[in-house]
Amino acid sequence: MSDMIPLLQLPAGAIAEIGQLIGAPHDVHRLEELGVRNGAKIEMVRSGNPCIIRLAESKFCFRPSEAVGVLVRVASDS
Repeated sequence: MSDMIPLLQLPAGAIAEIGQLIGAPHDVHRLEELGVRNGAKIEMVRSGNPCIIRLAESKFCFRPSEAVGVLVRVASDS
């Protein structure tokens, strides 16, 4: 099993799995309602500030203050 890294360290084009959400319970719950939850597969569309990820058929934008609470495991084939 690979180590987890902050979402912001994921390079553009990389595929990862969300490993942990860290933050206020209401913020974590809101992300989980949107599908951003442990085990979800994502693709980094654009790294930087803000970063854009693809989750299923949706795209989400994260500012650095939000993304620090999202830890991911990089897929071994990305």
